[in-house]
Amino acid sequence: MQCAYYSAGRCRSCTLLEVPYEQQLASKDARVREQLQGVAPNLEWLTPQASAEANFRNKAKLVVGGRTGLVSLGILDRQRRGIDLTGCELQEQPILAVLPSIAAWINEAGLTPYSVRERQGELKHVLLTVSPAGEFAMRLVLRSEGQLGRIRRALPQLLTAVPGLRVVSVNLQPEHKAVIEGAEETVLTDTRLLPMPLGAVTLQLGPRSFFQTNTQVTRALYARASEWIVDAVPAAMWDLYCGVGGFALHAAAAVLEAGSVAPDIVGVEVSDEAVASARAAAAAAGVDARFVAADAVQMQQLGEQVPDLVLVNPPRRGIGELAQWLEESGAARIVYSSCNPTTLARDIEAMPSMRAVRAQLFDMFPHTEHAEVLVELVRQ
Repeated sequence: MQCAYYSAGRCRSCTLLEVPYEQQLASKDARVREQLQGVAPNLEWLTPQASAEANFRNKAKLVVGGRTGLVSLGILDRQRRGIDLTGCELQEQPILAVLPSIAAWINEAGLTPYSVRERQGELKHVLLTVSPAGEFAMRLVLRSEGQLGRIRRALPQLLTAVPGLRVVSVNLQPEHKAVIEGAEETVLTDTRLLPMPLGAVTLQLGPRSFFQTNTQVTRALYARASEWIVDAVPAAMWDLYCGVGGFALHAAAAVLEAGSVAPDIVGVEVSDEAVASARAAAAAAGVDARFVAADAVQMQQLGEQVPDLVLVNPPRRGIGELAQWLEESGAARIVYSSCNPTTLARDIEAMPSMRAVRAQLFDMFPHTEHAEVLVELVRQ
């Protein structure tokens, strides 16, 4: 993949860009296999799931730089000055098509970029997500409410400038630190959920909802996990760290398509907004699944009977103390989706009665060292 920003030294985020993609994928797969070899020596490794080399990101996270009337959308250089990356070809084409219009709207609305060097200004980030249907959700991250009124007044022009813009919200991040978003979110549109149609299931994303950045590979990840769940024929399953319910809802749809009896499904997620989104998606799909707002490690305290199968999709830190509980729980099978092979290996080691039987690499993040791995573990 050729990138003018990389060649000019303006952005080096894609650390493996000079490595041919086939070599990137093979090397990443070999590295992950080596990382898990000590704790899972007899794994059946499936062919790694490749990604498109370009136009695969469904989400743009852009730092606002420059000055009022002449903003940049991209990243900051070492001197904390804005570098415009509106032509970055990692983004899906619909995002590339609308970014110039968004930049023009910011300029016309007179929004003031936040200066990291001077700690002055208001608009810090623009976060834009696109669905497979070409609809958008946009979040504007501000330092304060100072320009919220200006944004409200200019909202009709924004909705006209960006066809398909369904959800617009403002997030407040008053602190001067490397954290993109704050706790307070104000939705400015009548609609607050972005539908994400993914075949048999349409997920619903709220402004703060997590969704993988690579839609193509996410579809493959959900399909593989669902295949393994159908094979297991569980009577009941938990989806821990369930987010907006992607794994649970796809598994339910796959089981029904296979002609099997749908398991009793419980999804658990600490975010109230994500749980509300999962419930909305389940209702729209006619799926009988329950979603609970709780920490995954609290399941043992909620009085729920331990299911046959537990699916976990934790953040980079892994499942931690939950591994010991799962080890002792009696659950027959675990499907573990990990974005950090190092913590995955640690968690597998903490569950000695569970044997890892098959695994697959999913390349969510081409041109980087990041790896997503799906592993199935069966109680010995």
